[in-house]
Amino acid sequence: MSFELEDHSMEEQFERLIESNDTVGMRDFLNEQNISDVASLIDEYPDYEAQIIGNMAIHRAASVFKIIDVSVQQRIVRELPPFKTAELLNELPADDRTDFLEDLPKEAIRDLIKLLDPEERKITLSLLGYPEDSVGRLMTPDYVYVYEHNTVDEVLNVIRKVARNIETVDVIYIINEKGELIDDIKLRDIILATPEKRMDDLVDGRIVSLNVIDDQEHATQVFKMNNRVALPVTDDNNILLGIVTIDDILWVADEEFSEDMQKMGGTEALEEPYLETPFFKLIKKRAGWLIVLFISEMLTATAMAYFSDELAKAVVLSIFVPLIMSSGGNSGSQASTLIIQAMAVGEVTLIDWWRVMRREIFQGLTLGSILGTIGFLRICLWHVLMQHGIIGDLYGPDWLMVAFTVGISLIGVVLWGTLSGSMLPLALKKFGADPAASSAPFVATLVDVTGLFIYFSVAFVFLKDMLSK
Repeated sequence: MSFELEDHSMEEQFERLIESNDTVGMRDFLNEQNISDVASLIDEYPDYEAQIIGNMAIHRAASVFKIIDVSVQQRIVRELPPFKTAELLNELPADDRTDFLEDLPKEAIRDLIKLLDPEERKITLSLLGYPEDSVGRLMTPDYVYVYEHNTVDEVLNVIRKVARNIETVDVIYIINEKGELIDDIKLRDIILATPEKRMDDLVDGRIVSLNVIDDQEHATQVFKMNNRVALPVTDDNNILLGIVTIDDILWVADEEFSEDMQKMGGTEALEEPYLETPFFKLIKKRAGWLIVLFISEMLTATAMAYFSDELAKAVVLSIFVPLIMSSGGNSGSQASTLIIQAMAVGEVTLIDWWRVMRREIFQGLTLGSILGTIGFLRICLWHVLMQHGIIGDLYGPDWLMVAFTVGISLIGVVLWGTLSGSMLPLALKKFGADPAASSAPFVATLVDVTGLFIYFSVAFVFLKDMLSK
């Protein structure tokens, strides 16, 4: 309740300042708020988003700017006067500035880079020169480095001089005269050491680093496995180029998660928030997969037509077609979702394919047996109810064979769906494709077609006499 009141009070103050056009009061008010609260104000009052950023102290404005959505950032930059845009871009950390610029058209990038100071321009052009989605796009050149021969006292003096402009000083990086990375040392270990202690006496050789061309998704796994707040970035010659901090990795992880969720839902990833994506662009993102799935579903219609004679002879089989198809599709969707998520967090790799297959075989058989038993008992129950005159006769004299057909088919279809859903993401990864492309709708469509063949193959075994008439 107290938070709600606080938020409400902040909004009321902001509205009063807008009405009074009190620029000085607005600046003081915004500079007193938490960064996250100011970001919330921008979301709440989109008509004043540029005014909010423009009235803040530049270092606080940069802190707010880097945590809001890219689409909002772009609108703010378009509305700010050129001198304010220049101040903002120069104040932004190099990695956050690069992250903002890389989503803009080339013409806009060229115009905005002209606003940067020479040194910042050089750094930005360097970062933009690395491949898209590489670690190089994320790294910042603002870090503390010292030489292996430096003493603890000398290192502390360096920290005091440069810490004000450094993104993080939690970790100090040790290099040699060639600029090669030797090790990293936590600030705590430096503080606890004696002043005359040299850095080469403190190194433990347990350095973890990223290559500048490593994929950003790979970087998230390295951070997760090593529990670091920052990691050094080197080139192929082990020259220290910059560092990547945990806040940037969290943004990457969030974007990757959103992208995978969209792909798993059967659509292309959106570059902008849903409500801000243009109508026809959204149609384009969705239509491609829908067309593919529709064409795939045509195979289902073809399969149904292939078995039309059997359906005519045993109409009862058609009753369970939706049941069989949906069960296989659901099991496949479950498996694909689980495997894609496990691959995304590094729990499953290509070398684990046999372990995955073995587990899914047993799980498919178990789940299929559960559903098959329920289906079998359902038909038996309906037959009992028919005998007592409660319902009409649905299955005829061959009801028991129909029950076995449905039960066994469910085992086979669920098993096939589980195997398809688990193996398809691994297969796509093997051939260099995005595993998330094996979306739940795609797996469901695949299993629909093959499930019909399994269903009618089992029917030929148990209902041979009926189908041969």
